[in-house]
Amino acid sequence: MTDATGIYGCELPGLDRTVQLGIAQGRVLSLSFPTQLDADAQTDHELLERIVAFFSGEQDDFSDVVVALTVPTPQREILETLRTVPYGETVSMAQLLRMTPGDHDPDEHLPTVQNALVGNPLPVLIPTHRVSDGPSALPPGVETAVRSVEGI
Repeated sequence: MTDATGIYGCELPGLDRTVQLGIAQGRVLSLSFPTQLDADAQTDHELLERIVAFFSGEQDDFSDVVVALTVPTPQREILETLRTVPYGETVSMAQLLRMTPGDHDPDEHLPTVQNALVGNPLPVLIPTHRVSDGPSALPPGVETAVRSVEGI
C-alpha cells in the first residue's frame, strides 16, 4: 500500500452503502460504511479495490494491510489477536479472550472483549464478524454480507 494520506471511498455495489477509509502515512486509521461518502473523499486507492473485490466474493484476509489502532491497550490486544483468526473461521468471545496473550479472567474481561468488538475502528480488516457470539462494529446488512462472503 502506498504512503497516501487522506479519506478514500467508493460505492459498494448491491449494499446501498459506501466504504470509506481514513489513511495517514500509509496506515489505515478507520474503515466505515456510511450511506454517503464524505464530499472530500478520493475514489482511487488500491485497498478500496480489494474491499470491493472481497464483497464480490474474492478471498482476502487483509492480513498484509498496515493498520493504526487508536484504542485503549486492553482492547487493542483483543483486536490484534482477532486479526489472527483465519478467513472463514469463527471463534467465541471466550475463545478470543483465551487466545489473547496474558492472564484474563472471563468474568472480568469479557466486557473488554465486547467493547473492543463494538468500538473496532477497522471492521473487515479486523474481522469482528468472525466472533460468533459477539457484537459487531459493522452495520447489520454489511455484517450479513461479509459473513456470507466468508461462508460463516
